[in-house]
Amino acid sequence: MDFCEDSFFKIVEEATQGGDINISDIPDIELYIDQVTTFIDNKLGYNKRTLKDNVLTKTMINNYTKSKILPPPKNKKYSRQHMILLIFIYYLKQVLSINDINTLFTPLFKKINPPGGGMDYLGSLYNSFLQIKESSTDDLNEILSQKFKTINEKAAELPDDSEEVSRILLTVLTLVSAASIQKRVAEKIIDDYLKRK
Repeated sequence: MDFCEDSFFKIVEEATQGGDINISDIPDIELYIDQVTTFIDNKLGYNKRTLKDNVLTKTMINNYTKSKILPPPKNKKYSRQHMILLIFIYYLKQVLSINDINTLFTPLFKKINPPGGGMDYLGSLYNSFLQIKESSTDDLNEILSQKFKTINEKAAELPDDSEEVSRILLTVLTLVSAASIQKRVAEKIIDDYLKRK
């Protein structure tokens, strides 16, 4: 298969097709750690790069608790609040360090403590995140379509006869560059507005 606009957008569609976990999908009962990992893996497993990858493991959950980015479970059971925090952690850890997540969550924990408190705030925050994420995904196709046209033009200008390889390299470099800039902006927000307080 040639790497062209159709194949590129098929990849984009596959990467963005998975459904999010709506708050109504999260059990309103406390779960044991095995149930938590199974639930998250079933709901977010579409994000795995390979079948061998894990979305979430017991060790990860225990490490998050030790790092204080996840409150300890109550009687070895995890609440809906824990589940929302684990979903946030899942997205954040793709880009940010555990220390940055800890810094980001510090003001959040002030709003939701004591454990079990602040569920209205956390639920509203989570729903807002899902709405913004969906809107951003919709915008992504238009942005990527414009970028792909520019990439095609630049690849055609290169002197080499391997236009497809050039197109692939330029596409990956462009995507990684944009991700890098967005990562740095997120880190700078944490550094400038949370770490100095």
